[in-house]
Amino acid sequence: MATFVLQTLGCNVGAINTVQFSNHTGYRQVKGRRTPASEIRELYDGLKQSYLTDFDVLLSGYAPSAEAVEVIGQIARDLRFRATVKPGRFFWVLDPVMGDQGRLYVAEDIVPAYRQLIREADLVVPNQFEAELLSGVSISSLAGVANAVRTIHKTYGTSHVVVTSVGVDVDVDTAGGTSTSADAKSKSKGPETLTVVGSSKTKDGAARLFKIQVPQLDCYFSGTGDMFAGLLVARLREACAAMDLLDRASWMPDDYVQAVDLPLAKAVEKVLSSMQMVLEKTLAARNDELRSFGQGPGASIGGVEGQVAVAVGGGGDDESKRRFLAETKAAEVRVVRNARDLTHPEPRYRAQAVEV
Repeated sequence: MATFVLQTLGCNVGAINTVQFSNHTGYRQVKGRRTPASEIRELYDGLKQSYLTDFDVLLSGYAPSAEAVEVIGQIARDLRFRATVKPGRFFWVLDPVMGDQGRLYVAEDIVPAYRQLIREADLVVPNQFEAELLSGVSISSLAGVANAVRTIHKTYGTSHVVVTSVGVDVDVDTAGGTSTSADAKSKSKGPETLTVVGSSKTKDGAARLFKIQVPQLDCYFSGTGDMFAGLLVARLREACAAMDLLDRASWMPDDYVQAVDLPLAKAVEKVLSSMQMVLEKTLAARNDELRSFGQGPGASIGGVEGQVAVAVGGGGDDESKRRFLAETKAAEVRVVRNARDLTHPEPRYRAQAVEV
């Protein structure tokens, strides 16, 4: 477990690290290990013994086992207990990483473990597939997404929900963008977009649904889910501070606040604007790198070295693999060099109310 300080917000954010990998899994090969639950617990105990648990926010993501999910829950309960006398003093953002595109990439017993855990989180940020797993609602339309969010609010009592990477049919918005299903995309109907759907419940558990649509870039970027969750922590706290909500449990806005005016909606607007700006610049840099692959004398494809040197034009599986690795490396998200886009994004997107 590690801690870092968001200086501009004046809060401590705890992040739980559950893997020690040489590189991200987008490379399709990795060295290292997944952190066992016992070690996660031991690291937290070490923080406690030195009084290093003054976290305002906990952000938790991928967990390698159901046991690790349970330990994360124990840590969150301990941190929340410390903040009992000050509602809002502790806020938990849970990214229930389980799979994508209809496929699990964790053990099946992790799914029921997360279903228990999200009852205690303040904000959950599943993708479309994970929202289906948590809610039990099949998502094939915007109405399906809305029903999944309503179910999470009602079943688990979760205060805030954001469903990312939604790729279903939605109506044309005021900016002229559309989000198409797989069938519609195959017919080239309009620009391809991704939709994010969010909600903060009312006191009686009703959803206040909003959506934001962004163009889908023609590139696979690894780690965008982590980037979204990390930025959302900062932007949501900023938006809640502006509405004087940080002393309230779960930073809940009054019921009269409309969906598009929710702090969550304002936060997601800024997060998506930042991400799109950074990803566009990453894509441009990636394309520049790809155009120069193999140009140097005797260079391997993309300048990626391996155990066996394969010269340009050498062919074979080694060259194809090396090309793939070089393309993956070129698509690494340029976060640090575009840090200004994180702090001062252009106001590109506006939330719209969802009435389905």
